[in-house]
Amino acid sequence: MPFCTLVINPGSTSTKMGVFEDENLLFQETLRHNDGELKSFPSVIGQKEFRKEAILRFLKAKGFDLSRLSAVVGRGGLLKPLTSGTYAIDEGMLRDLRESKRGEHASNLGGILAYELAAPYRLPAYIVDPVSVTEYTPVAYYTGLKEITRQSLSHALNTKAVAKRYAKSLGRDYSSLRLLVVHLGGGITVSAHRDGLMVDATNCQDEGCFTPERSGTVPCVQLAKLCFSGQYTLPDVIRMLFREGGLYNYLGTKDFSEVMRRVHAGDEKAREVVEAMIYQIAKDIGAMATVLEGRVDALLLTGGMAYDGELVEALKAKVGFLTKNIIVYPGEDELQALNEGALRVLRGEEKEKIYG
Repeated sequence: MPFCTLVINPGSTSTKMGVFEDENLLFQETLRHNDGELKSFPSVIGQKEFRKEAILRFLKAKGFDLSRLSAVVGRGGLLKPLTSGTYAIDEGMLRDLRESKRGEHASNLGGILAYELAAPYRLPAYIVDPVSVTEYTPVAYYTGLKEITRQSLSHALNTKAVAKRYAKSLGRDYSSLRLLVVHLGGGITVSAHRDGLMVDATNCQDEGCFTPERSGTVPCVQLAKLCFSGQYTLPDVIRMLFREGGLYNYLGTKDFSEVMRRVHAGDEKAREVVEAMIYQIAKDIGAMATVLEGRVDALLLTGGMAYDGELVEALKAKVGFLTKNIIVYPGEDELQALNEGALRVLRGEEKEKIYG
């Protein structure tokens, strides 16, 4: 008998959802939420009922009966450090998500929505590979200040799913490969995979290259002076670094397609900023290759910006010396990755993990 899953992936301005029967997508939808609607809520968690009702309205319009489901799975949010896997949503996880203990992000709603939609039907509810997946080697956590430890916050769901997909295409086990996987989106993650683990990655929240909306690593003394200049509050600085940095800071837009239109129209500032971003991405890839001692079986490029052929070719020109195998998986098939994680548990191929 096939398994039927409802998959929910909340983003900052939308809620992506899909219904699968085994690996087959029956239907999907992106429920878009305008700024005016979302700004009426005091917090991201305050949007829960609004987004839940939008999901239920859509399913009702499709004539879909939730009693057909075998499980509901949501994208994991900013949780405590966890190993990779599929986690049953329990009270401890719900508490941490509701309290946004590790930061506020739309993905925190994924587990809450999955649990509340599953509960009336006594269905299992899961999250898969949240952004807090932590599989680093001990030395990777050092920063140079004992007061500050590196954190693992990355696009773990998409990068690990792509790595496993690539391994499957070769008829190999994921754990047998040494891979660099780069997620190119509003946030960028450059990650190293070895022995079936993501052993290091650029923290997509506060380190690495700049991105369409994030500053990435910035000179620390200059940042300290800016923080104590008296011109900015802590929320101001965090917003500058995380929501209003990168391309947005230089060019006033987070839309990479719009930036490339400007480049093609002859905008020299836009061209230079894009070149600088590619330069920084390539540096991060080169640095991450040292984690694998330079022995790289393949470099995998994924995420929305991987659709842009010029960006991909520019990266290949800079880092092609690392491996001849540079494979592009454009977009972010996170709905499929979430479904696959739930299926592995439903079929008994993996055991569900407990958050605790």
